[in-house]
Amino acid sequence: MIKKTVIAFLLAFTCLYLQAQRTTYNFNTSWKVFVGDTAAASATAFNDASWKPVTLPYAWNEDEAFKKDIKDLSTGIAWYRKHFKIPAAAKGQKIFLEFEGIRQAGEFYLNGKHLGLHENGVTAFGFDISDLVTTGDAENVLAVRIDNSWEYKEVATNTKFQWEDKNFNANYGGINKNVYLHICGNVYQTLPLFTTLGTTGVYVYADNFNIKGGTATIHAESQIKNETGQPQTISYEVAITDAKGTPVKTFAGSNTTLAAGATAIVKAASAVNNLHFWSWGYGYLYSVQTRLKVNGKVVDAVNTKTGFRKTEFKDGMIYLNDRVIMVHGYAQRTSNEWPAIGLSVPAWLSDYSNGLMVEGNGNLVRWMHITPWKQDIESCDRVGLLQSMQAGDAEHDITGTRWEQRKAVMRDAIIYNKNNPSIIFYESGNESISEEHMQEMKAIRDQYDLHGGRAIGSREMLNSKVAEYGGEMLYTNKSAHIPMWAMEYSRDEGARKYWDDYTPPFHKDGDGPLYNGQNAAVYNRNMESHAVENVKRWFEFWNERPGTGKRVSAGGVNIVFSETNTHHRGAENYRRSGEVDALRIKKQNYYANQVMWDGWVNPEKYSLHIIGHWNYTAGVKKDIYVVSSAAKVELKVNGKSLGFGLKSDGFLFTFKNVEWQSGTLSATGYNDKGKQVCEGTITTKGTPAALRLTNIERPVPFVANGQDLSLVEVEVIDANGERCPTALNMINFRLDGPAEWRGGMAIGPDNYILAKSLPVENGVNRVLIRSTTTAGNITIKATADGLQPATLTLNSIPFMEKDGLATQLPAAGLQGRLNRGSTPSTPSYTMTRTPIAIVKATAGAHADSAFASYDDNELSDWVNDGQLETAWIEYELERTATVSEITLKLNNFRSRAYPLVITVDGREVFKGSTKPTLGYYTIACKPEKGKKVRIQLATLSKDEGGNTMAEVNGKKLDDGVARDDSKAKGTLSIIEAEVYEALPSAP
Repeated sequence: MIKKTVIAFLLAFTCLYLQAQRTTYNFNTSWKVFVGDTAAASATAFNDASWKPVTLPYAWNEDEAFKKDIKDLSTGIAWYRKHFKIPAAAKGQKIFLEFEGIRQAGEFYLNGKHLGLHENGVTAFGFDISDLVTTGDAENVLAVRIDNSWEYKEVATNTKFQWEDKNFNANYGGINKNVYLHICGNVYQTLPLFTTLGTTGVYVYADNFNIKGGTATIHAESQIKNETGQPQTISYEVAITDAKGTPVKTFAGSNTTLAAGATAIVKAASAVNNLHFWSWGYGYLYSVQTRLKVNGKVVDAVNTKTGFRKTEFKDGMIYLNDRVIMVHGYAQRTSNEWPAIGLSVPAWLSDYSNGLMVEGNGNLVRWMHITPWKQDIESCDRVGLLQSMQAGDAEHDITGTRWEQRKAVMRDAIIYNKNNPSIIFYESGNESISEEHMQEMKAIRDQYDLHGGRAIGSREMLNSKVAEYGGEMLYTNKSAHIPMWAMEYSRDEGARKYWDDYTPPFHKDGDGPLYNGQNAAVYNRNMESHAVENVKRWFEFWNERPGTGKRVSAGGVNIVFSETNTHHRGAENYRRSGEVDALRIKKQNYYANQVMWDGWVNPEKYSLHIIGHWNYTAGVKKDIYVVSSAAKVELKVNGKSLGFGLKSDGFLFTFKNVEWQSGTLSATGYNDKGKQVCEGTITTKGTPAALRLTNIERPVPFVANGQDLSLVEVEVIDANGERCPTALNMINFRLDGPAEWRGGMAIGPDNYILAKSLPVENGVNRVLIRSTTTAGNITIKATADGLQPATLTLNSIPFMEKDGLATQLPAAGLQGRLNRGSTPSTPSYTMTRTPIAIVKATAGAHADSAFASYDDNELSDWVNDGQLETAWIEYELERTATVSEITLKLNNFRSRAYPLVITVDGREVFKGSTKPTLGYYTIACKPEKGKKVRIQLATLSKDEGGNTMAEVNGKKLDDGVARDDSKAKGTLSIIEAEVYEALPSAP
């Protein structure tokens, strides 16, 4: 009888364990913070009544974001504590904490007992707290000691992490990312938190794509554990729901019998029809629910938000859903920060910022140096923005403990983010790494994400046999094999405050202080010259785009998208390279990129943008620049034509010495057949008359959770309600109601961080308003001398929280954006010329290395012996062809000009000089039919001077092979040579 009773009890106890359903709570509320160190704070009974109440994510030094230089951001010890209760129904269940990340290292204590340590300052981690928490009415206390010292060293190895760097990694200390609490049964799917839990979670991927047919095979794999104390037979089921919540398909895997305490991987797969494939600007996401069943009942269910897309990386190009895409976007600091906040913004604001990149026709963000937080990664999924995900790095390859630290970050980041469809690149280093190290990183990718359709590589890697992509920082690289794209081009800086040389406050292009004792004038631009330079830089990559030959450039990303509280070279203490400022107000280079990037390879819509404004003073004559994808552009002042602009750099049209007249400046674009295809107008605005306040549109309500933000724009407008583009008025703000002033930013004392009086720049500025935990009406009033004031009322709604737990997750209500539509079925490019292969070469000297000038390896070259008479090379083509163009990459391409004579079968087709470039120079030849092409240095080459690219820290940026020929006058050095024939004329 006793035996039967025991068995019955065990069965009932096991049933209780099994029937628990998974619940995930928002664990961000009801925290307290104290800046300083007090060992007693780890104790449960410690009195924290006087500590500051905060809602996570929250950086304790947030007030300094953009106020201080990155190197001066406060560091030290801060304690975070949270009192919370666990529902009584969770007794005996599995309970986990998940932290998306902290900065830098944290010691964790629960109810006075040490939970663990996490140190790398980058990746997510978690703890199993099942045996340490109490349930029901008993209160639990979580205490965390955070150390964000720049000099923090890993305890076990006494080694500093490589990415603790005062150059790029802004130090927003504390628990600066989201936190969750999970409750589930004792047969459960693990969390993807490897370092602290040793688990890998759920993996969802697709293969066997038929893009045109809308089908693919969907796979789901879950790592599961059985902690019931008894063997369990488990069935695995997968249910897919589309973006509208409509069930798509349910399918099952085979049954698995799992011993007590055991861990296993369960799998299921099925073909699925009528799929919407995730794409650029088309953030179509599915919910994939993976279920564990015992005796036919669901005992655990995990929802994974993901998308399905096909990628390929071949022939020097990137394919997304069978269509070639040339990457154009931004190398963005992973901090992605905002003034007086840092990185810890609400999820809707992440979507707003990342969505602006897509709106501006960017298709890729390369997060720099370290893995971004999960909120930004998921945001890119929603807005349809491709991502390159770093592991952890500063500069250069590394060995020993620090290399092992980097590998651990890559492993953890891949495991945590492997279901996010927007990630298509894993980046192993911010500079080249050894082949051995590249193979180690690739092995990590293959172990944890073999099927995710993601290339792994690193910056540079130009001759790697292991990396699956590469590309230098600034220059044009091409390949016939793995994609090569520029990773940080157009590094110049220009503040939004400065229009041009003719507009107050008259920041002349190039003006600026020394940086570390060196002239940084080349970096210090105004908005006009910054936009023009962006056009010039992009054209060099686009000129070598897919369709231009067998060897092509896969594109490039511009540094940075938004101003950043990191490495800078101007008068201000922050980086001003952004296409938007720190409050995401658009600058002129944003619009320039938007025009050039409106397509997958070639611009697919005609558009134009007139750079600047039309509010000058009498007597001003200046060059007007129009960026357009049209074949030609006409400019008119008050309806009077000034003719057509001089076209250069593919997209830039210049109109010289245009005299300002009050009224209208209009531009009209025409295609190559003379048909009008686009137009744009700017007008003279009136004198400042009033202020206007606008709440930047948000897709979800303003929530009174103590962490949500509203972004409010203030404008100086004329009597017609038009923004005054040259206004610099000081604006005074008053805030009333349950909200916290976080303010805005402008050039001036402390960059006006947290100030309630700050100026507009070019007629506009923005401020951030943070909710408290009290809901209600919030009134913002703006006044300025001589202008009609403005008032705006916001309303924050209640946020439901109980005992430190909330069911509304941070990204609740945010939907995928589908603005660009699904991947077009048409080709993204057409061939513009026919490449003619070189089969062999002879040369005036060093003929045995002549092949290196056409070997598709940009780290090798052919060079003569320095004598003018030997400075020639002759190529034999695969067939007789009519040579029309020759494209060369020459050593010291950024700084040198080479006077050349080119012949085809002995007949001269070109005599002239190359020009410095970002890599490749195309020579238009007099068309000549033949089979042998000879390139000869005509006279001594010359240094153009002033064109070398060097960082202001004195580091010379490579512009060729390792050997420096910059002073060698009789040297001809060819890194790559390509020969082209014109396409046949249409009949």
